[in-house]
Amino acid sequence: MAEDQVRDHITIEDENGEIKDYSVEALFDMEDQSYALLTSNEDTLLMRVEEEEDEQYLVGITDPEERESILHAYEIAVEANPADE
Repeated sequence: MAEDQVRDHITIEDENGEIKDYSVEALFDMEDQSYALLTSNEDTLLMRVEEEEDEQYLVGITDPEERESILHAYEIAVEANPADE
């Protein structure tokens, strides 16, 4: 991605109360769930998008098998349909 391209950004407070900024790399649906793939300089997060009373919020995925399964399926989908550059 070119340096001058702007990504959506989100700020998350972790379980320790630390505030971190992330770029939204992807939003996608899988098995009737919506997910967000977030990146920062230090790490990558996969979070589930939940809706309640017309509001959306992010929920961390704590099950490592669920996380790996979703990331693997996402990688296969990206390889099958690469983004135009």
